[in-house]
Amino acid sequence: MRLSYNWLKTHVALEMPAQDLAAALLRLGFEVAGVERLGATFSGVVVGKVLSSEKHPNADKLSVCVVDDGASKWNVVCGAPNVAAGQTVAYARIGAVLPGGFKIEGRKLRGVESQGMICSRTELGLPKDVDGIWIMGEGPALGSDVGALLGPADDVLEVEI
Repeated sequence: MRLSYNWLKTHVALEMPAQDLAAALLRLGFEVAGVERLGATFSGVVVGKVLSSEKHPNADKLSVCVVDDGASKWNVVCGAPNVAAGQTVAYARIGAVLPGGFKIEGRKLRGVESQGMICSRTELGLPKDVDGIWIMGEGPALGSDVGALLGPADDVLEVEI
């Protein structure tokens, strides 16, 4: 049986993380096959708009983009083949943490400063839909938290009955 941890918390006062609950259930004799994390497993990723995209001066397969995150404009070096001016994208600000604990830092790529990262769905731990960056469409406001737009994160416990 699959149990949503968020649903359980609406019926039972739980103060422990889902992994600890799984261990407690195991001690009580319930076999827990696993705990699956659903939703955003990243932080610091916001909706941005690519204002411009130019060929990188020192690399054939890179572009230098200017991204507006609703608060400021940032130079971002991007290697995705589908990046273009006018797109609404998932932009990882400096300090963002992507799945696997990968922290975004400012750095020079082939001599050009990159201040963040334009993300694909795969880089955010989401199901892949196309190769390249995630083009979000025109709905969300610039600067909106992408994780919040996806809905609340949840852990699903697979309990054997």
